[in-house]
Amino acid sequence: MTTKQRAFLRSMANTMDPILHVGKDGINDHLVQQAADALEARELIKGTVLQNAPLTAREVCDILCQSIQAEGVQVIGNRFVLYKKAKKNSKIDLSQI
Repeated sequence: MTTKQRAFLRSMANTMDPILHVGKDGINDHLVQQAADALEARELIKGTVLQNAPLTAREVCDILCQSIQAEGVQVIGNRFVLYKKAKKNSKIDLSQI
C-alpha cells in the first residue's frame, strides 16, 4: 500500500465510530471472527482498546493483521484502523490513488 493510499484510508476512518472493542479478555477467537466479518462487509474498520485490556492498540493491530491478513492503517492512542480489500464487490478503490 502506498503512502497516499494509506493517507486516503486514514481520512476515511476519521469519521468512523469504532466497531471493535478489546477489553480485559484481550483477543480471542470470537473477536478475530468479528473483525474478519466486519472487514469482509466494510473493508475499513476502526477499533478501540479499553483501559482494562492487557494489550496496547499496536499489539492488537499487529495480532489481528496477522490473524486475518489485514493491513494496519493507523494506530493512535487506544484506537486502531484496519483495512482488507473485499474478495468481491470492493467498495474502496485504491487503484486510482
